[in-house]
Amino acid sequence: MLDHLLLPLDGSQLAECVLPHAVTLAQAFGARVTVMRVLEKPTTPEKTHMVDPINWHISKAEARAYLEGTANRFNALGLSAATSLLEGSAAERIIEYAHEHNVDLVLFSSHGNSGLSGWNISSIVQKIVLRIYRPVMVVRAYQPVAADLESFHYRRLLVPLDGTQRAECVLPWASQLAVKHQAQLLLIHVVRQPDMPRHVPLTPEEQDLLDQIVERNRVEGIKYLEQVKARLPAQTETRLLISPRIASALHEITEQEQIDLILMSAHCYSADTHWPYGSEIVSFLAYGNSPLLIMPDVPPETLEQSKAQAAAQIYGVR
Repeated sequence: MLDHLLLPLDGSQLAECVLPHAVTLAQAFGARVTVMRVLEKPTTPEKTHMVDPINWHISKAEARAYLEGTANRFNALGLSAATSLLEGSAAERIIEYAHEHNVDLVLFSSHGNSGLSGWNISSIVQKIVLRIYRPVMVVRAYQPVAADLESFHYRRLLVPLDGTQRAECVLPWASQLAVKHQAQLLLIHVVRQPDMPRHVPLTPEEQDLLDQIVERNRVEGIKYLEQVKARLPAQTETRLLISPRIASALHEITEQEQIDLILMSAHCYSADTHWPYGSEIVSFLAYGNSPLLIMPDVPPETLEQSKAQAAAQIYGVR
């Protein structure tokens, strides 16, 4: 299950939007927390000499004090929390640490000390999420933050399901959160209306064929949702939607139902599993407004390197 949470922070108030979620998850699963800070040094030789040793020492002392103070906030709530202060590239150090210490979930704020921007997540978070190949959770820094860490809880959880076992990989975590918080768990299945591009309107026969396909999938979808619901907590609800665009339908239901947390597998049934995420996940990372927890559903070794990643390994950073 969920035994070890990693909480990368940069000392900013924006980054601390993850704290209530970390407390909630640690309490629900009995997990230990590691609070991390990465101090970034210049990566090019011409800039290395510009680092003042005294200022660097002061920065490390301040970062260490900040981490210890944050860990103490967890300890005061009866939770186990440790600290880790590293140096180097933030994205690289966080990814390395997550794998070396077998972290079960990494929690990120969408933005940190660089401030809010028009981009939905910061560049560092984007780099890590695309390369870490472990469960991650992104909390939107521009949303209201609970002042009291202990009183925060989830009321409504959303799990999109497409009928595959892969999509169900988040259900153990979702059901435990629902039980611990007496939250409502909403299962969503979207029946996609098939595309049939034409320069002219569809014939009655073609439209009838499309309607038959949608109806067949609707009936099967209802059966599937009821089967899944039968093995989940009593507070579970199901919803079947029909839409030509799955991602749009999920965004709309998330806003309508005022969802506190979305839990999704990394791919849907039609996604290309050679890449880390399917199109629905990419859409929620880029445009979603609610906290998002993503569970990998394929072995990391099956994912293909991008050409940029392969070139960087050969030629290095210049």
